Amino acid sequence: MCKKILLVEDDPLMMEVMAYILSSRGYEVYTTANGNEVFNQIRINHPDLVIVDTILPGIDSLEICQLIKLNRATRNLRVIMCSSEDDATEKIMEHKGSPDDVLEKPFDINSLIQKVAHRLAA
Repeated sequence: MCKKILLVEDDPLMMEVMAYILSSRGYEVYTTANGNEVFNQIRINHPDLVIVDTILPGIDSLEICQLIKLNRATRNLRVIMCSSEDDATEKIMEHKGSPDDVLEKPFDINSLIQKVAHRLAA
């Protein structure tokens, strides 16, 4: 059974590229550009991993992560947050309900693949 990934990205080109990379590796990829759709997508598609951009329309990405991590039904769902800010990892990881990992943009394709594989194996 292939692993399911929910990709939350408001940049259409970035979403297309990331979805292509992940689907070409055998993952089933669902996408949304709006943070307000995340929990509906989780409920419908039951992803194994959520990759969320830090800047989204609608709900804040850190709030999305906190709601996932602090909810009994979704707390084991792995989350990777993508950020284009310099030194974002420390800032993001210090929050309660922080993601499992941070992928800094621009990223190397191999970094994306390795982080996804690592988090799905955990």
